[in-house]
Amino acid sequence: MTKDNPFKYFRTSREIIRLAVMFYVRFPLLLRNVEDLLHERGIDISHESVRFWWNRFGPMFASEIRKKRVERMRSWPQWRWHLGEMFVKINGKRRYRWRAVDR
Repeated sequence: MTKDNPFKYFRTSREIIRLAVMFYVRFPLLLRNVEDLLHERGIDISHESVRFWWNRFGPMFASEIRKKRVERMRSWPQWRWHLGEMFVKINGKRRYRWRAVDR
């Protein structure tokens, strides 16, 4: 049984749709800003197209990202972290600071 292509009836390529949706989701941009960014790269689309693509393909892209993130975390079975410690001067006073560092 083959999986249906969700981009089947769109004239725009799947890479452009993915790029537009990721611009909108990843960065705090308005739909018109995404339209302008893509226009600067030679891709002429409407901001309404970006909105439609985001509503239609956004959940699909989000589930793909979650799956990849889980696979990446499971591929590091010996995943370790350690504490980084240091003294810093803040407003003339010495303070002890630490942070968790992975890999």
